[in-house]
Amino acid sequence: MAEGFTKKYGLSASSAGTNPAEVVNPVVVQLMQEKGIDISSNKPKMLTNEMIEEASLVITMGCSVEAVCPRPMLAQMQKKLVDWDLEDPKGKPVEEIRRIRDEIERRVAELAKS
Repeated sequence: MAEGFTKKYGLSASSAGTNPAEVVNPVVVQLMQEKGIDISSNKPKMLTNEMIEEASLVITMGCSVEAVCPRPMLAQMQKKLVDWDLEDPKGKPVEEIRRIRDEIERRVAELAKS
Protein backbone atom coordinates (compact mmCIF):
# COMPACT_ATOMS: atom_id res chain seq x y z
CA MET A 1 0.00 0.00 0.00
CA ALA A 2 2.74 2.45 0.93
CA GLU A 3 4.57 1.93 -2.37
CA GLY A 4 1.34 2.55 -4.29
CA PHE A 5 0.65 5.76 -2.38
CA THR A 6 4.21 7.05 -2.77
CA LYS A 7 3.86 6.84 -6.54
CA LYS A 8 0.49 8.63 -6.36
CA TYR A 9 2.13 11.47 -4.41
CA GLY A 10 5.15 11.72 -6.71
CA LEU A 11 7.68 10.02 -4.45
CA SER A 12 9.92 7.07 -5.19
CA ALA A 13 9.71 3.97 -3.02
CA SER A 14 10.17 0.25 -3.04
CA SER A 15 8.20 -2.01 -0.74
CA ALA A 16 9.92 -5.05 0.75
CA GLY A 17 9.72 -7.26 3.78
CA THR A 18 11.75 -9.57 5.93
CA ASN A 19 9.27 -12.41 5.39
CA PRO A 20 7.33 -11.49 2.22
CA ALA A 21 4.18 -13.34 1.20
CA GLU A 22 3.97 -15.19 -2.11
CA VAL A 23 1.43 -12.70 -3.52
CA VAL A 24 -0.04 -9.33 -2.59
CA ASN A 25 -3.14 -9.76 -0.42
CA PRO A 26 -6.11 -9.72 -2.87
CA VAL A 27 -8.24 -7.72 -0.41
CA VAL A 28 -5.50 -5.08 -0.25
CA VAL A 29 -5.42 -5.01 -4.08
CA GLN A 30 -9.18 -4.45 -4.13
CA LEU A 31 -9.08 -1.72 -1.47
CA MET A 32 -6.26 0.11 -3.25
CA GLN A 33 -8.37 0.04 -6.43
CA GLU A 34 -10.99 1.97 -4.44
CA LYS A 35 -8.37 4.74 -4.28
CA GLY A 36 -7.61 4.46 -8.01
CA ILE A 37 -4.30 2.66 -7.48
CA ASP A 38 -3.61 -0.64 -9.22
CA ILE A 39 -1.13 -2.83 -7.34
CA SER A 40 -2.38 -6.09 -8.85
CA SER A 41 0.89 -6.69 -10.71
CA ASN A 42 3.09 -5.96 -7.67
CA LYS A 43 5.15 -8.84 -6.30
CA PRO A 44 6.25 -9.05 -2.65
CA LYS A 45 10.03 -8.67 -2.36
CA MET A 46 12.64 -9.57 0.22
CA LEU A 47 14.39 -6.60 1.88
CA THR A 48 18.04 -6.45 0.85
CA ASN A 49 21.14 -4.59 1.99
CA GLU A 50 21.24 -2.85 -1.40
CA MET A 51 17.72 -1.47 -0.87
CA ILE A 52 18.74 -0.07 2.50
CA GLU A 53 21.95 1.45 1.08
CA GLU A 54 20.03 3.23 -1.68
CA ALA A 55 17.21 4.45 0.57
CA SER A 56 17.20 7.89 2.14
CA LEU A 57 14.51 6.67 4.56
CA VAL A 58 13.51 3.17 5.74
CA ILE A 59 9.95 2.97 7.02
CA THR A 60 8.73 -0.05 8.91
CA MET A 61 5.06 -0.69 9.51
CA GLY A 62 5.37 -1.95 13.07
CA CYS A 63 7.37 -5.10 12.70
CA SER A 64 10.05 -5.82 15.22
CA VAL A 65 13.07 -5.22 12.98
CA GLU A 66 15.38 -5.93 15.90
CA ALA A 67 14.04 -9.48 16.05
CA VAL A 68 14.02 -10.27 12.32
CA CYS A 69 16.87 -8.33 10.71
CA PRO A 70 20.51 -9.43 10.88
CA ARG A 71 22.68 -7.10 12.96
CA PRO A 72 24.65 -5.65 10.02
CA MET A 73 21.43 -4.82 8.16
CA LEU A 74 19.92 -3.31 11.30
CA ALA A 75 23.00 -1.19 11.91
CA GLN A 76 22.89 0.05 8.33
CA MET A 77 19.26 1.19 8.57
CA GLN A 78 19.31 2.76 12.05
CA LYS A 79 20.17 6.29 10.92
CA LYS A 80 17.26 6.36 8.48
CA LEU A 81 14.71 4.15 10.25
CA VAL A 82 11.18 5.36 11.01
CA ASP A 83 8.61 2.96 12.48
CA TRP A 84 5.00 3.83 11.68
CA ASP A 85 3.78 1.17 14.15
CA LEU A 86 0.84 0.03 12.01
CA GLU A 87 -0.94 -3.31 12.15
CA ASP A 88 -0.42 -5.94 9.48
CA PRO A 89 -3.63 -6.11 7.40
CA LYS A 90 -3.27 -9.88 7.04
CA GLY A 91 -6.39 -11.61 8.33
CA LYS A 92 -8.12 -8.37 9.29
CA PRO A 93 -11.71 -7.51 8.29
CA VAL A 94 -12.18 -5.19 5.29
CA GLU A 95 -13.09 -2.15 7.41
CA GLU A 96 -9.93 -2.54 9.48
CA ILE A 97 -7.81 -2.84 6.34
CA ARG A 98 -9.45 0.35 5.00
CA ARG A 99 -8.48 2.13 8.24
CA ILE A 100 -4.87 0.93 7.90
CA ARG A 101 -4.84 1.91 4.19
CA ASP A 102 -6.13 5.39 4.95
CA GLU A 103 -3.55 5.89 7.71
CA ILE A 104 -0.77 4.85 5.34
CA GLU A 105 -2.04 7.33 2.76
CA ARG A 106 -2.16 10.11 5.37
CA ARG A 107 1.43 9.47 6.40
CA VAL A 108 2.69 9.25 2.82
CA ALA A 109 0.92 12.54 2.03
CA GLU A 110 2.75 14.11 5.00
CA LEU A 111 6.07 12.87 3.65
CA ALA A 112 5.26 14.33 0.24
CA LYS A 113 4.70 17.76 1.82
CA SER A 114 8.11 17.81 3.49
